[in-house]
Amino acid sequence: MSARRLLIAALLSSTGLAAPANADTLRDALVSAYETNPNLTAARQGQRATNEGVPLAKANGRPDITVQPTYVENIVQDSGGSVVQARGINVNGTISAPLYAGGGIKNAVRAAENRVEAGFANLRGTESAVFSAVVGAYMDVIRDEAIVDLNRAQVGVLTVNLDATRDRFEIGDLTRTDVAQSEARLALATSNLETARANLIRSKEVYIQLVGREPGQLEAPPPLPNLPLTPDRAVTVALDSNPDLIAAREAREAARFDRRAANASRLPTISVFTSSSYSNALNSISSNIPGFVADNSALNAQAGVRATLPIYQGGQPAAQIRQAQARLGQAQELEIAAEREVIAQTRASYASWRAALDVIAASERAVSANALSLEGTRAENGVGNRTILDILNAEQELLNSKVQLVAARRNAYVAGFTLLAAMGKAEARDLGLEGGTLYDPVADYQKVDGAWIDWSSQRDSVTKSTRTVDTAAQKAEIEPIVTDGRSR
Repeated sequence: MSARRLLIAALLSSTGLAAPANADTLRDALVSAYETNPNLTAARQGQRATNEGVPLAKANGRPDITVQPTYVENIVQDSGGSVVQARGINVNGTISAPLYAGGGIKNAVRAAENRVEAGFANLRGTESAVFSAVVGAYMDVIRDEAIVDLNRAQVGVLTVNLDATRDRFEIGDLTRTDVAQSEARLALATSNLETARANLIRSKEVYIQLVGREPGQLEAPPPLPNLPLTPDRAVTVALDSNPDLIAAREAREAARFDRRAANASRLPTISVFTSSSYSNALNSISSNIPGFVADNSALNAQAGVRATLPIYQGGQPAAQIRQAQARLGQAQELEIAAEREVIAQTRASYASWRAALDVIAASERAVSANALSLEGTRAENGVGNRTILDILNAEQELLNSKVQLVAARRNAYVAGFTLLAAMGKAEARDLGLEGGTLYDPVADYQKVDGAWIDWSSQRDSVTKSTRTVDTAAQKAEIEPIVTDGRSR
């Protein structure tokens, strides 16, 4: 059963609605966004870049091997020299490895690892935010389709009312004022219908932006799982699972290791090294000394331990330490700010969800009462106890209560999903999207964590998000609802 038809059926007490064969579900929309939304696919690429911070930090603790070949052509030579070399080649090779770096390398690696963990959490947050936006857009389309249907039905009712009013005016049963009131209400209903149509088009375009394709017949969304019974329970879960808060904690830990790494800038470093050199004059040595035979090649090698003791660096180490201290303080404050935001968002979402449920119950009662009131007003008008204006007012109140009910149902679902997102429970695995292959950021990280070969590489990324330039401009046309073999 499509969501629009489900909502309209409940509001108008119609029965026998069947789901269209090509209906789209909320799960379909979420899967499409998960696979093709550019914000989410871009966040995954950003995480891959963050992952590379670990092998970059580890590289500073690994051996460094260099070879430097040089070819020399002596184009100007001392003609008075006893020995002259016209050309030559030199090859110098060096291998060095750090033994001690004051803890700078170790702490830099730990900081990079914490940034990877923070990136995982940020990726979860992006996924949750995209899903929240998709749910909102999905429910907006359902709501706005229902409101268009309600306003279109209202225009039809008021058109019939106006025709009946004119007929009664012709026979002298009503006045010109009654006709004018009916005309005014029909004109207002027509303008409200056009506004509702424009809102529906906007909602559909936002849906396309997020999901990557046009909305079809949208089915009613499934019940939301694991909603908390109390706001305190929601906050407890959020403090443990909210991705934004986890990212803030990991960022604080990374800043703490950065602070430790900064101390290394004024501590001694020790490294071992070995180097060798080979030179060859390419038989280009000539001499004016009789009997002198020059050696055209030479090979040298050495090995040792090198210590570097910084004495004065222009105040740079102290500035680096102060900077790291300030960034650690900033990260600590941002962690508290994230915690505050999570608590406020969770409690507010819970309150909005509960309030929307109460609004639904009240709106359902209002719809029933207004329907009864309209029926009674029409009956009383038939015996002269009510005016045309009374009927018009009753019809408008019934429409308002129906629109409020549709909006409340949308608001309740979106608020409930927002609550799950604040609790850290609105991601692909939480929503049962395991039908396809889910992106595994840990697997991507493990591919590069121990990478040490300079010439290892991978293919350039291929765009995974879809473009929407070929989608048609949306319209507000809605197929009529079929009830008992008749269309409405």
